[in-house]
Amino acid sequence: MLLGVNIDHVATLRQARYALLPDSPNAEPSPLDAAHDARLGGADSITIHVRADRRHMQDRDAYEVRKHCGLPINLEMGVTQEMTALALDLRPDFACLVPETREEVTTEGGLDVAGRIEEVKACVAKLQEHGIRVSLFIDPDLHQIEAAAAVGAEMVELHTGCFANAVDGQLEHEIARLIEAAKAGHAAGIQVNAGHGINYKNLHRLFVVPHLAELNIGHSIVSRAMRVGFTAAVAEMKGLMAAYPEPEE
Repeated sequence: MLLGVNIDHVATLRQARYALLPDSPNAEPSPLDAAHDARLGGADSITIHVRADRRHMQDRDAYEVRKHCGLPINLEMGVTQEMTALALDLRPDFACLVPETREEVTTEGGLDVAGRIEEVKACVAKLQEHGIRVSLFIDPDLHQIEAAAAVGAEMVELHTGCFANAVDGQLEHEIARLIEAAKAGHAAGIQVNAGHGINYKNLHRLFVVPHLAELNIGHSIVSRAMRVGFTAAVAEMKGLMAAYPEPEE
């Protein structure tokens, strides 16, 4: 199981102080430095989300990380003409289509592929024409898996937010949803990834979910890095992920 490290919140910290001084020589911390540290810690890819309101990652960050980090880049993006144009110029290794609203603090749910099937299909095709593999960030629902297959996406990223926030008797229900969706995605020939709200404490709960190829984790690693440093935080997460069982033949 691979680890994609989301470095958006490194940029969030920088923007809290330097949003109005983008060219200041004092602007820090550097997302590119974080990407380098993540690579040293064992990250397999770097995830960045350039939002429409540019609240954290800026265009220049995306280009710097793409050019210099030395790992595959996963660009999270809204299904818009602006973001599609950015992706076609940036040429990330992967693009993950996500829902996006200006009011949300972070992505609050999966993309409604089934409800936007023609729009998403056109975006997927355009990205693929330029050699970009496409993932869809979706809730673990079977009709969204079916829609993902219908639009021709190579991957899905199962939204694990409900799993991460589950309380009392909800957890087993959310795990069951993830298991069912992962099996359906695998059966459809789609690579199954997962992300959102995964941390050092709940990670092991996902080990019963089969066919997971990659986890995308950001906030928890950035938070842990405040204590132990970015490289060590990534290495700790990779070490915990090593217990994920090998897939059955």
